[in-house]
Amino acid sequence: MMALPVMVLQGCSTIAYYAQAVHGHLEMIGQARPVELVERDPATPARLRERLALAREIREFASRALGLPDNGSYRRYADIGRPYVVWNVISTPEFSAEPFEHCFPVAGCVGYLGYYAEAAARSAAAREAALGRDAYVGGVPAYSTLGWFDDPLLSTFVFQPDVELARLVFHELAHQVAYVKDDTVFNESFASVVEEEGVRRWLEQREAAAAPPANAAKPAGPAASAATAAFEQYRAARVRRQALTTLLMDYRERLRGMYAASADDAARRSAKAAQFAALAADYARLKASWGGFAGYDRLFAGGANNALLASVAAYNELVPAFSAVLEAQQRDLPAFYKVVRELAALPPAERRRRLSALR
Repeated sequence: MMALPVMVLQGCSTIAYYAQAVHGHLEMIGQARPVELVERDPATPARLRERLALAREIREFASRALGLPDNGSYRRYADIGRPYVVWNVISTPEFSAEPFEHCFPVAGCVGYLGYYAEAAARSAAAREAALGRDAYVGGVPAYSTLGWFDDPLLSTFVFQPDVELARLVFHELAHQVAYVKDDTVFNESFASVVEEEGVRRWLEQREAAAAPPANAAKPAGPAASAATAAFEQYRAARVRRQALTTLLMDYRERLRGMYAASADDAARRSAKAAQFAALAADYARLKASWGGFAGYDRLFAGGANNALLASVAAYNELVPAFSAVLEAQQRDLPAFYKVVRELAALPPAERRRRLSALR
């Protein structure tokens, strides 16, 4: 998840928001120590030492095999003692699935505000709801400062499953490759394609490294079995994620059309409630088809609304377009990055026109 470099928030509308952002970021950076020192520390639990070793492997792969920046990011570790580093608040008008934007001098305009304390985020969401807006609060395990700082590994994500850890590191580093002010969908969709391609290559490498020689008579050992199992788990998770994304994006388009079709607020309010009730039922059926997998229940815990759909769109709306660009470059990542940077340099309307034509 890309979040704002908090040291450049001087355009923020309130001193309180600015203060919590600066304090939260500096506190996190101050807690970070070089991974090598943490690993050598006798007080470091064995489990953490194992996860940091894996994170180092992932970090080296990111630069060596994916062409992602080779810098100080994800080479330090901080235990911040909470489940998420920030909680993002996304809000929309009552009858729109487009988020309100918040603008900053360097990062540009984004469709969310990040808070380092969950209570502050919940309070902000409540204020939005009191104005008649839809609001959604989502916990974020990591963010990118776009190379302004060396982003650390955090306790919020280092214990996630291997594939999730790799996805996150690849995604956040991708924001340092290409970033467009005022275009969250471009930035997040591009990073999502990089993470997916990165995970695919990383798992293929692990599976190849763990496999026995071609002429070996013995079956694959535990390492090969584990690599194969991880790949299958990744594929299953990807299928679930794509199915949920398709469902949510479909409802977003339905609601867009419905909001545009009527000017009567009472009628739109009634139709909106019916659509979100139908979405809840469709999600229940989708969940049942997964054998009861409940990993996405948290998205619906507070009730689905426009803001939830807006948050999903930010990560996925242009994924098909960027995937097409990657395929057109024969999956050559340096060539892909070059084209993406060229797209990033275009005027907004021309950039969106070209990407929309690829979807």
